[in-house]
Amino acid sequence: MEKIKVTVWNEYYHECTSEKIAKVYPKGIHGAIAEGLEAYPELEVRTATLDMPECGLDEETLNNTDVLIWWAHKRHAAIPDEIAERVQKRVLDGMGFIVLHSGHLCKPFVRLMGTVCRSKWRENNEKERIWVIEPGHPIAHGLPEYIELPQEETYGERFEIPAPDSVVFVSWFSGGEVFRSGCCFHRGMGKIFYFRPGHEAYPTYYRQDIRQVIANAVFWAKPSGGPRPTLGKFVPPLEQVEIADHSDEDHTPVA
Repeated sequence: MEKIKVTVWNEYYHECTSEKIAKVYPKGIHGAIAEGLEAYPELEVRTATLDMPECGLDEETLNNTDVLIWWAHKRHAAIPDEIAERVQKRVLDGMGFIVLHSGHLCKPFVRLMGTVCRSKWRENNEKERIWVIEPGHPIAHGLPEYIELPQEETYGERFEIPAPDSVVFVSWFSGGEVFRSGCCFHRGMGKIFYFRPGHEAYPTYYRQDIRQVIANAVFWAKPSGGPRPTLGKFVPPLEQVEIADHSDEDHTPVA
């Protein structure tokens, strides 16, 4: 069976500029996420970072990616518009797109949502309880009723995104906020999943339950293999149809 090709993209900024963050993720956040996915023999995992040529998102890489996972925070503006458009087009063409934590402000996600994608936020070491509100959804497979993170960055509603096709998770924080933390969208032929947890200062991506969510999302978001519609050009009718000749009719407007 052909493997699902996954590219884990990370701006790889905090780990290179902060000793504190580097201690949490010595192999980078992308390394921790990739490590969790490598446990699945059905997946072929590679990583890419902002400092690579074409931000690691050249045409060949994207054309050989079934699911793109994106983590970013500080360097959203560093992504050239043409690369953001390249990612957007690949999603519309069927590539899965999983956006993590503050990646909700990255250019490709904003373009695909058509909104500013802002939310409330604060860093205060608060507890997050992630409730599974759609237990029948494939992304919830094998999870408990809720996931509890002892410390995380807080996000709060309103989250300025279009209404999701489905919301799998809702988070509650000890400061009182709630947040739609697991949102699914369809755009063109592609599927998109936004998952909120993963602040760089906490070891969230080493947790098995969080890794399970990301892996479930990969299997859900992979290309469907469905028929490719013919769009944007004239197509002949499938059946023979008789076209009436109205050339002799009087089309003078009635006063």
